[in-house]
Amino acid sequence: MQKLVSFLANSQSYFINLTRIAIFIVMAWIGVLKAFQYEADGIVPFVSNSPLMSFFYTKESPEYKKYKNPEGQTVQKNINWHKENGTYIFAYGLGTVILIIGTMTLLGIWFAKIGIIGGLTTFAMSLVTLSFLITTPEVYVPNLGGDFATPQHGFPYLSGVGRLVIKDIIMMTAGLICTSDSAKHLTKSVYWKKYNE
Repeated sequence: MQKLVSFLANSQSYFINLTRIAIFIVMAWIGVLKAFQYEADGIVPFVSNSPLMSFFYTKESPEYKKYKNPEGQTVQKNINWHKENGTYIFAYGLGTVILIIGTMTLLGIWFAKIGIIGGLTTFAMSLVTLSFLITTPEVYVPNLGGDFATPQHGFPYLSGVGRLVIKDIIMMTAGLICTSDSAKHLTKSVYWKKYNE
């Protein structure tokens, strides 16, 4: 037990690098998926309802509700609507940004300055994602009725979509940990000492 505790106590820098790798895997995977129709369709409720992002689309919320393609199904009229809305062009751009953020965070293993930018942008992106808990109705269980009144709906009852969003709290704090570690390495570098003489 003592050896395990000692190992864990001396492994923080390795674990922070594993966090950078984990952030990269998540960002790269999700970023690349933004190039595919089902993923681009899936982010429409978030973007349409966000005061920070809705201007990227040509159609106003909640019109998108009539043109949803459930995952695994494609309806041509819905795809045509999304093309007119700018859904796919926006998704390509967002995917590229997400991929760049993940790559910068990963590069923090070797380049402290880039790591600071990657960590801070991971934090900022996660903060925007968490704002969807306020702006997107779909993050909470709706009251669809049934044989009797729905007992759990609205806040704080997170839907499947909401449960995915809330997990960004972990990504947000991981971004700050990576930023702090990169800043620590930068302050120990020769460049930093020379610059601050």
